Amino acid sequence: MNRHVAAKARPRVLAVALLAALAAPGLAFAQTAKEQELEARIAQLEAQVQALLSQQQQQQSQISETQTQVTEVRTAQAQAPAAPADGKPGIQRTQINSAGNPGTRFSYGGFIKLDASVTSTNDGDLADGSVGRLFYVPKTIPVGGGATAEGGADTDFGANFSRFWFASDTDLDSGDKLRSYLEFDLFGGGSTAFTGNEVSTNTYALTLRQAYVTWNNWLAGQAWTNFQDTAALPDAVDFLGPTEGTVFVRQAQIRYTNGPWSFSIENPQTVLTPFQGNMAQISGDDGAMPDVTARYNTTGDWGHFSVAGLARQLKYQDGAAGISETGTGFGVSVSGKFNVGASDDIRYMVTAGDGIGRYVGLALNNDAVLEADGSLDNIGVLAGFVGWRHVFNPKLRGNIFYSRAEYDNDTDLTGLGITRSAQSAHANLIYTPLPKLDVGAELIWGQREIESGDRGEINRLQTHVRYSF
Repeated sequence: MNRHVAAKARPRVLAVALLAALAAPGLAFAQTAKEQELEARIAQLEAQVQALLSQQQQQQSQISETQTQVTEVRTAQAQAPAAPADGKPGIQRTQINSAGNPGTRFSYGGFIKLDASVTSTNDGDLADGSVGRLFYVPKTIPVGGGATAEGGADTDFGANFSRFWFASDTDLDSGDKLRSYLEFDLFGGGSTAFTGNEVSTNTYALTLRQAYVTWNNWLAGQAWTNFQDTAALPDAVDFLGPTEGTVFVRQAQIRYTNGPWSFSIENPQTVLTPFQGNMAQISGDDGAMPDVTARYNTTGDWGHFSVAGLARQLKYQDGAAGISETGTGFGVSVSGKFNVGASDDIRYMVTAGDGIGRYVGLALNNDAVLEADGSLDNIGVLAGFVGWRHVFNPKLRGNIFYSRAEYDNDTDLTGLGITRSAQSAHANLIYTPLPKLDVGAELIWGQREIESGDRGEINRLQTHVRYSF
């Protein structure tokens, strides 16, 4: 018998007992004058018992209803999102779910960057909206314009080097580590009829910089070439800085890293100078073999040192002429940073090679030149930079660096209008009035010389305001 049935039975037993107690005298004196009074008392007791039973049932019903309401409230509280710290209602009322692995951590960052520059050239003008107006690109320095060529001075503003990145990190129960990384800026698209112009909207298109996934020691996707040491680059106000002396390529690759060693196979692409083509550039062919790199890094309190090697296949095909030519390119790059006390460091890079032109100085010169019969003749390069960085105080730092590249051209094949050398000198100050907010100014002098002996120069004041987040 359950608790509720027992509770209901107890008043009835009580009533029966009372009736028995009261009825016993009644049997003996059934014909007495008090018979009617006893019957009335029995009826009154029965009514009281029924009232007690009804009250108990109501109380039990109220208890059950209260328990149901408490359960509903607790369930709603458990499902409801946490209240904002400021007590104001939030926009997001439901949980944001990700398709990532359980336990994945997400992060994002980037910077907003305003660039403003004043540029002057002495042997021709840089076209409005061209890449050479946006940052220092030695290949675009006007040279050989002749006596009638006029220099120019131009002022440019832009925010299209602002950047955004998004990453995810996952530690699996198996001990494996996964990471993904996406990075974009607004450099692509430029001022076109479809994306805007400087007259009104100044709209720019989103550009993919990097997109890769890493699994433990492996990397797959688009990233900086393993032949490049980004950690050695100077602290520049310009987009790149010592452009002509720097290895600078982002491309698709598969990379393996183990301790100080890293190896990669990367996207192949050959750029060529046509026969007697001077500064012209044509794409050869992707070739059958990927570019192969190897790098060794060592670090310490003193700074870091790195040496990298590159081997690649060059290829040119012209189906109409029945030409299919291949060659081999190779290069070595040594780079690093050496700390001099707590406030100074020296940064450097030296790169030498044959047939690696597209890897150096934003393809300042080409990998090879075509001979009259379509065969390939490699172009050699020696390039590098050195820079000094000094921290005056926690809010002010400065940099001075020099960069140069020289090329070994066969002028009988290339002509005299091809780049023989380029060099630049930079000096900047960068002030940080608030955390992650930089205000900088950089003086840039650059010069490009072609094989005829003509030289063109550029002078620029480059400034920026950059807030990193």
